[in-house]
Amino acid sequence: MTRALWIGDPGLLASVQDLGRPGYARVGVSRGGAADRGALRLANRLVGNPESAAAIEITAGGFVATAESTLLIAVTGALGPVTVGGRAVGTCAPTYLAHGSPLVIGRPTHGLRSYLAVAGGVDTEPILGSRSYSALGGLGMPLAAGSRVPIGPTRVAHPVHDHAPTPAPALRHTHLTGTLGPRAEYVGSPALRALLAATFTVTTDLNRTGIRLDGPPLPVADLAELPSEGMVRGAVQIPPAGCPIIFLSDHPATGGYPVPFVLTEAATDVAAQLVPGMTVRFIE
Repeated sequence: MTRALWIGDPGLLASVQDLGRPGYARVGVSRGGAADRGALRLANRLVGNPESAAAIEITAGGFVATAESTLLIAVTGALGPVTVGGRAVGTCAPTYLAHGSPLVIGRPTHGLRSYLAVAGGVDTEPILGSRSYSALGGLGMPLAAGSRVPIGPTRVAHPVHDHAPTPAPALRHTHLTGTLGPRAEYVGSPALRALLAATFTVTTDLNRTGIRLDGPPLPVADLAELPSEGMVRGAVQIPPAGCPIIFLSDHPATGGYPVPFVLTEAATDVAAQLVPGMTVRFIE
């Protein structure tokens, strides 16, 4: 019996993601992978997969899919309506998706990105050791209506967890914790103090590459652009205009603007769930 999902509607953006492809930054390919790695890992654990298994990342809901055969699934990340065969089911809990039964992931009420894991994992062809789609790297393709997503074999006959309580993503304001970055001294103490004191607003200029924030410009306009250097997920980059940019999974491998602050892994997962209009503060 074949194991696959058929995509009826991918919503705004749906793509296959795992934990990325580390080790290729030297040739200009950033790691990529799930924007919210914690949510991906949790979804996989709920269905008995290795945490690194590939799943489907869904941005802003609107996702519809059906199964070729009964599959064990779990949805994590953003909170919002999820139905199986027209019946409401909970997030962060495993459930069965019967053959031909529609799975609908609606618009989130909290957060931005949902993660759909299937027991056996998404079994698309790896590229550079990862199944992750990367728009910036030109690797793979986003899912489209009519896409058939193959699912690997599994020995899991029953759910291995019944529920995983998780805090709801922030609705209006959140704090992002991090450490001083490699260019903290370069931007200077006044700019650093301003960065940690200010409240910034999430703009509509956000995607899997990064999030542009708006707020009081930091005093860095007179700084010369640096020679290109390596970037990491969670880096907070300060361009000449003085408003921070948070890099997410599909960040460029290098950049020339200073990075005075770097988010923790957990805080970067939180950043991946930010939506326009929310406010954030950075906490050292």
